[in-house]
Amino acid sequence: MSKILVTGGCGYIGSHTLVDLINNGFTVVCVDNLSNAEAGCLQGVSAITGVAIHNICVDLCDLAATRAVFEAHPDISGVIHFAAYKDAGESVTDPLKYYHNNIPSLTNILTCMRDYGVQHLIFSSSCTVYGNQDQLPVTEQSPMMPAESAYGRTKQIGEWMIEETVAAHPHIKAVLLRYFNPAGAHETALIGEMPQRVTNLVPVIVDAAAGRRQHLTVFGNDYPTRDGSCLRDFIHVMDLAHAHTLAVRFLMKGKNSKPVEVFNLGTGQGVTVLEAIEAFQVATSLKVPHIIGPRRPGDVVAIYANNDLAREALGWSPQYGIEDIMRTAWQWELQRQLSPTAQE
Repeated sequence: MSKILVTGGCGYIGSHTLVDLINNGFTVVCVDNLSNAEAGCLQGVSAITGVAIHNICVDLCDLAATRAVFEAHPDISGVIHFAAYKDAGESVTDPLKYYHNNIPSLTNILTCMRDYGVQHLIFSSSCTVYGNQDQLPVTEQSPMMPAESAYGRTKQIGEWMIEETVAAHPHIKAVLLRYFNPAGAHETALIGEMPQRVTNLVPVIVDAAAGRRQHLTVFGNDYPTRDGSCLRDFIHVMDLAHAHTLAVRFLMKGKNSKPVEVFNLGTGQGVTVLEAIEAFQVATSLKVPHIIGPRRPGDVVAIYANNDLAREALGWSPQYGIEDIMRTAWQWELQRQLSPTAQE
């Protein structure tokens, strides 16, 4: 069984990817400094897979500590790099926090891959690299426009760093996965999204439905979309997780035609904020109190994916729709209410 190092493995997407990797025959090494995650999620991963997982608590901005992980696991076949700060809104008000963390951690991962001969890298990128686009849906060939946040800029810089590193060190091959809007939870409701700061739309919807906030604020209803609210492409977290497993196999089997391949991961269907609220209400039969507020700095007006390339090259296709996303997100919320300390 190939061993995969998963950085940020206790995070939302990382924990779901651990499940998918294990269920597809991989051995995993989980690294997370727990600055924005709870190690308790690994109990859920173990309950789902039957495999006990131990987190190595390491700050990847520390090169010596990062090297120690690679030295302790000389048989690592590949790295899936999730570890990064990801709150786009926060990155507008505190950009240096994002540059101090997201860039050095990737630099150290690439340094260790170079020095220890690790060949395969899957990079957690984002649709934020596209900025505001004139033509939709975006394809992998759509130009990078100016990022709307420091978070988006760190993803653009990360992609450039990988391109240049692979060109200089050709034993490394990489896949850049540009996510759209991950949401939902595992069908068992044993793992799901557990942000320390609730800012993404689906957790905010859940919070409003659960009564933890008086209402949800829709930031703007005067955008040039079909109902005036921002438009996004919501992708179920388990669909996203499986794409990482497929990308690892893709590189290991030498199916890549270029040293660095890029794939969009989205459903290809744009959903507005107001439509997402309605989808939750349909999926759960609950009302979501919401008001209309002013536009929010850093928000892209509309973006959704053309995912043809991922379908063709990786054999990947989304299995969940927007109502599945909302249903599993609410099931996860109900499970947390029953056992609020299960992941602490």
